[in-house]
Amino acid sequence: MLMQTHEARLAALRTELEKRGLDGFVVPISDEHMSEYIGGYAQRLAWLTGFGGSAGTVVVLKDKAAIFVDGRYTVQVREQVDGKLFEYQSVPATSPAKWLSENAPEGARIGYDAWLHSKGWVDATSDALRRHRGELVAVDGNPIDAVWADRPEPSLAPAIVHDDALSGRSSADKRAEVADWLKAEGYDAAVISALDSVAWLLNIRGSDVERTPVALSYVIAHADGTADLFIAQEKVTPELTQHLGNAVTIRPRSAFEGALGEMNGQTVAVDPSYGVAAIYQALEAGGAKAVATRDPTILPRAVKNPVEQQGQRDAQARDGAAIAKFLHWLSVEGPKGQLDELSVAAQLRKFRDESDILRDLSFDTISAAGPHAALPHYRVDEDSNLPIAPGSIFLCDSGGQYIDGTTDITRTVWIGPGEPSAEEKDRFTRVLKGHIAIDRAVFPEGTPGGALDSFARQFLWAGGVDYAHGTGHGVGSFLMVHEGPQRIAKVGGAQAGSDQPLMAGMILSNEPGYYKEGAYGIRIENLVLVVEKDIANAEGTFFGFETLTFAPIDRTLVDTSLLTSDEIEWWNAYHAKVRAILAPQLSGDVLAWLEHACQPL
Repeated sequence: MLMQTHEARLAALRTELEKRGLDGFVVPISDEHMSEYIGGYAQRLAWLTGFGGSAGTVVVLKDKAAIFVDGRYTVQVREQVDGKLFEYQSVPATSPAKWLSENAPEGARIGYDAWLHSKGWVDATSDALRRHRGELVAVDGNPIDAVWADRPEPSLAPAIVHDDALSGRSSADKRAEVADWLKAEGYDAAVISALDSVAWLLNIRGSDVERTPVALSYVIAHADGTADLFIAQEKVTPELTQHLGNAVTIRPRSAFEGALGEMNGQTVAVDPSYGVAAIYQALEAGGAKAVATRDPTILPRAVKNPVEQQGQRDAQARDGAAIAKFLHWLSVEGPKGQLDELSVAAQLRKFRDESDILRDLSFDTISAAGPHAALPHYRVDEDSNLPIAPGSIFLCDSGGQYIDGTTDITRTVWIGPGEPSAEEKDRFTRVLKGHIAIDRAVFPEGTPGGALDSFARQFLWAGGVDYAHGTGHGVGSFLMVHEGPQRIAKVGGAQAGSDQPLMAGMILSNEPGYYKEGAYGIRIENLVLVVEKDIANAEGTFFGFETLTFAPIDRTLVDTSLLTSDEIEWWNAYHAKVRAILAPQLSGDVLAWLEHACQPL
């Protein structure tokens, strides 16, 4: 019998915890790889609570429970989660560990799944509980899985070879680079547990996680250039076996934990951001020395080689044509007042699907009308779906997974008839000025992304406003749409990576915004590539950005009186290039619309 209510699910979990002698349990949004996006089989928190965000934690005790989310989800959590069942808690103002120390009974045994939490989280939470004579207990099998009757199975879709002609480097070459790093650092092996790191290292892709082309697997990379791939046998094809060759041993995914326990005497690198506590525990139990250090594939993966850079340009040009068709369609249909958020997102997907090398979206489209546009991470569903009212702002943040590149673009448009208010035009133009400032930035080698963040915010700050998210994140090459370690964000803010120096070949988003709660939101997003700048008489190496994303920006929302001559020059040059790249792909009414949209200011 399936339990249909979240109240019944919570009650069933509590019964299961009582059977196991546990006083509570911690449920994160996570999988065994600490992924940002997770497969349906790992959506335990969503099943328990109804929450659909990508970050959050629940703590369940015998007589109370709480859900912890950050400021991105303050509104969403109240819409989706029953406040009678779960207290709403905001991080970083509080934390699960702090709440447990204040609410768990003395001597409490609190369960956790060691395959879903980092070692750092386990250590910190154990310390917090110990001060109150409590204990954090690793469970043998997740108790939610025991009561989730219709839990999906992990995907068994085959892993796919990502051709060297698309990756720009062979897997052997990448493994040799990792082996050189291991030998230089004095390590015997590295555990590669992040799914996109496995995909990059072995030049494989998959379809196991929605919106992210990865295959559920682990790698142990050795200092001699060989590797062990742990993957479900059903996912292994003759093409994959031939591609990997003799230097990569394919083993069952279920053998991974045992293999860790067989590394006695070895020094093994494990990334603390992606290596779950169970990996450290298995290594140490088997007599290996686990060293917490950055995954050696992360920086090489972030610095795109020339083949990947060109693939991104090609994908962006293709995606820009789909966006132009969409914006033209929206300009015709929007003023009729018959559209809603879901129908618009579906139509955009149809335009992208015209490409035969699109494999998926890169994330769920943010199709946001009116007040929903003020929620930076809004996701539309049947319950939240709003009509798109004529005479209002509409925000669309979307992207595609093409075999040669991953795209991510936001356009904010005015849905006619009528004119935007003076305030709306002011805010849009301040966001635009910040976007231009990032695009035109020049900076010396060694500059971290955090040093550029105020370039984007300065015009909003001058108007007494700001935005609560980062200005830019890294982007993968037919991989994760959010890729580290680089980002542009406030120094000392919640977003890790703002201290990573930007390097030629890195791709980032450029996406300042403004959000007026309950009214409207604005964001303008392009992707940019870090490139070396040729500056006469420069003393040292300097970098800047090459713009990758080309699609019209809505001129209706621009207050040209707020723009400098240099900013107007940027606008005109940008739209001239938009026309040059997109016009050959378009025809008829869409081409005529593009010509008008790209006219100089």
